[in-house]
Amino acid sequence: MGPQQQREPTLFHYGVNLDKRVRSSNPLRTIKRAIDFSFVRRRVAGFYGIEGHESEDPIVIMKLMLLLFMDNVSSERELMRIVPERLDYLWFLDFDLDDEIPNHSVLSKARKRWGGEVFEELFVGTVSQCVRAGLVDGNKIHMDGSLVDANASKDSVRTGPSELIEQLRKAFRREVRKFEEPGDEDDPPGKPQKEHQTTMVSATDPDAAVARKGRMDSARPRYKNHRAVDNQCGVITAVETTPGDIAENDRLIDLVRQHETNTGEKVTAVVADSQYGTNENFLACRQRQIRSHMKDLRSTQIHSANTRGIFKEAEFVFDEETRTYVCPAGERLKWSRTDRHYEVFRSQANVCRQCPLREQCIRSKHGVRTLKRHRAHEQIQRARAESHSADARRDRRRRKHLMEGSFADAANNHGFKRARWRRLENQRIQDLLIASCQNVRIFLSTERPRQVMAMVVKPPHTNNAWGDHGRSAEWPYEAQRRRRASVLKRNRWARRSRSEINHTGTEKQGWATAPYALG
Repeated sequence: MGPQQQREPTLFHYGVNLDKRVRSSNPLRTIKRAIDFSFVRRRVAGFYGIEGHESEDPIVIMKLMLLLFMDNVSSERELMRIVPERLDYLWFLDFDLDDEIPNHSVLSKARKRWGGEVFEELFVGTVSQCVRAGLVDGNKIHMDGSLVDANASKDSVRTGPSELIEQLRKAFRREVRKFEEPGDEDDPPGKPQKEHQTTMVSATDPDAAVARKGRMDSARPRYKNHRAVDNQCGVITAVETTPGDIAENDRLIDLVRQHETNTGEKVTAVVADSQYGTNENFLACRQRQIRSHMKDLRSTQIHSANTRGIFKEAEFVFDEETRTYVCPAGERLKWSRTDRHYEVFRSQANVCRQCPLREQCIRSKHGVRTLKRHRAHEQIQRARAESHSADARRDRRRRKHLMEGSFADAANNHGFKRARWRRLENQRIQDLLIASCQNVRIFLSTERPRQVMAMVVKPPHTNNAWGDHGRSAEWPYEAQRRRRASVLKRNRWARRSRSEINHTGTEKQGWATAPYALG
């Protein structure tokens, strides 16, 4: 038995090489090799002065942010406690064993100083890496949105008239800015969000909107993450962050533009659920020559209480010459007025009052039937027909595991469903970092197979390629196939011999009685 292991403090660590301590298959090795973090120093150089206290290396700060979500560490303080214990973290951050670990406050200060554009550039970098690796097709995308609980309780919600709520929101924002650093009073640059008229606001996080996930769910402050996922491998190619009350269908074209900018590919098909299947989105896709594989929103409203039991719009025939609709009873609905992009057609009350099909046609208390027709009705109908095609139904079945799986992976592995910080810009940073981590993991999952395939080099067709004259480079595989075929043939003879023994009771000379094992 060997001596008892006892540790004695060492003043100097000679010969400790962290590169040898981190295994070759560690995912951080691939991340460090695949992602060029040098853009961070160039991107944030304008946020720091020449004189004064030297800041922490911006590359280290970005890597710490990535580790925070990659391993779903509970907090920034906890991350700083874990870093000295993990040799792979130290190696990834280019630290030595005796280097001082930064304070957790450098991360929050960097977020306020840098803004979301720097983290967006990191996200775009992961998308570009996946494009170069052949993981992005770019032509067909799936999109959806998911609510994220804000870092604010339900008790912080204040209610009142919309005018009062708007003033309260401005006052709460001024109070929140008091805790920020000097010079950060202005809102960070970025795309302004359209604020809806609402009667509720959170005193803790005024940027979050009070929303509910369903009828049975209670309303609370939430944000909404909108994302587009490529069809080939599920790479996230576009991300939008909004308050929780922004409708998903409002972000379709924005996600399409962002996807085309990040990947350099033209979108030819969009797959989404019924929330995106509006007339506006059908028309927008048709104008951009995009196949509309969204589920038709109108198809989900056929069996609603307002339309159940009465004639559908498709049962009314439009007459192009007279610009009128002909009802199932043969009467005409004439143009009444224009409502934005729609033409409104209305029947006559005195005619409908005497119609025998009145009970199957009218539910209005005014005793008339009204129809709306979009000015681009023909284009919308062609796009709607695409949404009912077999290809569209197949794509929506694939979307169930591809799109929903993307959100589930973010929730289970990266803390997606709960905001770590407050304010919309910080939530946007969180969404970009989580999407970057997911793209990196997709890249890592295919990196090892690519390395193995790169090692399999097919030798040239020479006479002595495999030590056998006249054989091709595929000879070892062919030899293995012939050997297995020979073994199977001998097994068949063996089974036949046993069968003859069972019938005759005698064993023939030279015939095996046991099958050969496959090699």
